[in-house]
Amino acid sequence: MYTTHFGLREAPFGITPDTSFFFGSPRSQEALNTLLVAARNGEGFIKITGEVGTGKTLLCRKFMATLGPGFVTAYIPNPYLEPRTLMLALADELEIRLDKDVDQHRLLKSIMDRLLDLAGQGKRVLLCLDEAQAIPVESLEALRLLTNLETEKRKLLQIVLFGQPELNRKLELESIRQLAQRITFHYHLGPLSRDDLDFYVAHRLRVAGFGGARLFSRGAIARLYAASGGVPRLVNVLAHKALMLCYGEGGHAITRAHVGAAATDTLATSGKRRRILPWATVGALLAGAAAGVTWVITRS
Repeated sequence: MYTTHFGLREAPFGITPDTSFFFGSPRSQEALNTLLVAARNGEGFIKITGEVGTGKTLLCRKFMATLGPGFVTAYIPNPYLEPRTLMLALADELEIRLDKDVDQHRLLKSIMDRLLDLAGQGKRVLLCLDEAQAIPVESLEALRLLTNLETEKRKLLQIVLFGQPELNRKLELESIRQLAQRITFHYHLGPLSRDDLDFYVAHRLRVAGFGGARLFSRGAIARLYAASGGVPRLVNVLAHKALMLCYGEGGHAITRAHVGAAATDTLATSGKRRRILPWATVGALLAGAAAGVTWVITRS
């Protein structure tokens, strides 16, 4: 697509979490440090919250990749599971072999035995639950009971909850107040600041192979921040569309106009004033640019 045109090895603004693109902004780095300190202190429950698109899943993956060989990690991306199914998912992550139709007693004992075995090897076991706001209340209580498993010195299982702010409201329920009291480390992941967004864009371009001085003009960055509110996922969507438009024109610098056009085409940033860009025309422009033809996009 546009990667060769801009001197890139790969597309820089994908929305799939890729730890090679992790950007250590002050907020994301503080969140990562909070996770690492809490994990190494052996805390039972840790909580990270953030609005949609602020990078919780990427932070989770970066955290697990940073822990090192002293930890065994289990990751459940969709915890909207009743208690028994959640326990089965944990057992699967811990590579526990179970008999078909295992009863609840044997299931919990198998998990306990595996946790004790790993503790005997000097390993800490950490369960990361993404989209934790979706966990049923009954399953949260089952997780709390699992954290009761401990040796004389430390917990056998640590649990990190990554969720949207709705998770906080769920934890205020009287029925799971004991779990809420056990969350000793927590952090709320906010959007990027205006300055951080500029560095974020430059960072992703550099990781993707860009060697130039500045691809997005200062005006483009300002428009990008205004349209996205600093939410990384929206930044990625808008920056990707802006690159496509610039490439279709045969240009080599992203302007405020490119980002503005991308924003009008993006539902999450423009609401009722949204205008659909003629992407069929853009496709033709891209094909023309690839064939060495110079095109110009005329905007009303």
